[in-house]
Amino acid sequence: MLTRIAFFALTGISLYLLAPTLLQVFSSYDELDRIAPWWLAVMVLLQVGSFACLWGLQRIAINNRDWFVVIWSQLAGNAFARVVPGGGAAGAALQYRYLNRAGTPTGIAVTGLTASNVLVFAVLLALPVFAVPSLLSGVSADASLIRAAVGGLVLLVVMFAVGVVLLAFDRPLEVVGEVVQRIRNRMRRRRPPRTDIPARLIEERELILHVMGRRWWEALLAAIGRWLLDYATLLAALAAIGARPAPALILLAFVTAQILAQIPLTPGGLGFVEAGLTGTLALAGVTGGGAVLTTLAYRLVSYWLPIPFGVVGAVLLSRRYGGDAEEDAEEAVEATT
Repeated sequence: MLTRIAFFALTGISLYLLAPTLLQVFSSYDELDRIAPWWLAVMVLLQVGSFACLWGLQRIAINNRDWFVVIWSQLAGNAFARVVPGGGAAGAALQYRYLNRAGTPTGIAVTGLTASNVLVFAVLLALPVFAVPSLLSGVSADASLIRAAVGGLVLLVVMFAVGVVLLAFDRPLEVVGEVVQRIRNRMRRRRPPRTDIPARLIEERELILHVMGRRWWEALLAAIGRWLLDYATLLAALAAIGARPAPALILLAFVTAQILAQIPLTPGGLGFVEAGLTGTLALAGVTGGGAVLTTLAYRLVSYWLPIPFGVVGAVLLSRRYGGDAEEDAEEAVEATT
């Protein structure tokens, strides 16, 4: 009980400190008419594609062909994660419950979703690496959305090729681990040096291959597509207001926002993402007002819009497989606090 009270207190303090940024973002709602309706439709379609990639990945990971269960359990868990403090773990616990009730063994659900989350997060952390060459070459802002889209396709191909190499061979992955380990040890010299990072990466890679089986290449494509389509949503929001910063800088801003979303102090990183994204977009060359409006449009589509569908998913799953949605939510929170 004390742990839960302390956690909610930290959440309240975080939201209080981030309130000015949130109010600034939400106060720009009256400027949404600057964005043409068809641009909003494009953003929604890109988000649907991003979620579809995640559903396909989870379907492979838990070896469940029932799209109904995978889609609605993910939406329910995702919505729950965005309305409760520290919701990432609670959302996952809720999805486990629904999958288990639908017939997926607990062990398979836990292992499968863990492997899919590891793969998705690994792809996210790899994205900035692919932006470095463009930044070092001094690439300027690209006014062509078509070129940005082509660049995204090239990025997809390159990331898939690199992913295949890292999943198929030990040495390249060990080299990556050694580099990360060296950087970590230099940054934290007061702490004992780590020597196990390469071995840990190999273990996580083996978990992914074991769970995904022969369909690992489909899982890899789905994980890459999940983030690139989400990133394309942000690009579309920028294009909708006429901003044309360099895609590489926007990619870094996007990754920063997604990492901030993992902070468990607020639901879905609420406040942290808004503050980080508006700031990094401004550094990328977007005007202050444009950065705020872009952040609002992107978060409306990617954060707020899926929540009602999660509620629908909880109701549909409870009706089909029994149980009470409210009790499931309470038990999911208790399991993670």
